[in-house]
Amino acid sequence: MTSDSVSTSPLVSVTMDADRDAATVHRWLTHPKSRYWDMLSATLDEVHAFIADTQASAVRPHGLRIGRVDDRAEFMFELYDPLTSDLAEPGTGYVHAEGDIGMHLLVAPAEAPISGFTGEVMLHIMRTAFGEAGARRVVVEPDVDNADVQALNAAVGFVVAGDHPVADKIARLSHCTLDDFVRVTDGGRRVSDR
Repeated sequence: MTSDSVSTSPLVSVTMDADRDAATVHRWLTHPKSRYWDMLSATLDEVHAFIADTQASAVRPHGLRIGRVDDRAEFMFELYDPLTSDLAEPGTGYVHAEGDIGMHLLVAPAEAPISGFTGEVMLHIMRTAFGEAGARRVVVEPDVDNADVQALNAAVGFVVAGDHPVADKIARLSHCTLDDFVRVTDGGRRVSDR
């Protein structure tokens, strides 16, 4: 969280709106901690277009969402159809399964990060993907160099399928079923210590 105290308020997420959210998301995406989104030099207009284009091409339950705590924007995520993404290209190692939903996430860069907040965000996203969006399996493809996200993925039940070229990176393709998530997170209640 960007604040100094841990909130006891629930995390909520809503469909992202380019007009409402572009300035906030632009600040996040151009921060050095967001380098894996490859938008460090993006202009506000480019971020607005990114949001608008992503939302226009997304079919529910897919699309970008912005997450809030105490009515403050603190994170964003995307749920997407892997078959309409870079994962569908030959050589990525992705093998489609019925009910797959891809996921990207970004927690707002914070001057003083709150211990455990990113784990709570991940739990919220996974509960949204399985409960609200109806995923049978969540698929992620973080950069192999993004050790923090890989550790977070493992802590909520993701299983590594291998390292493969995806777009302009080598990705650590991983997936998580509802059973994996429930088993590792004590029913979706806490992030594993592993």
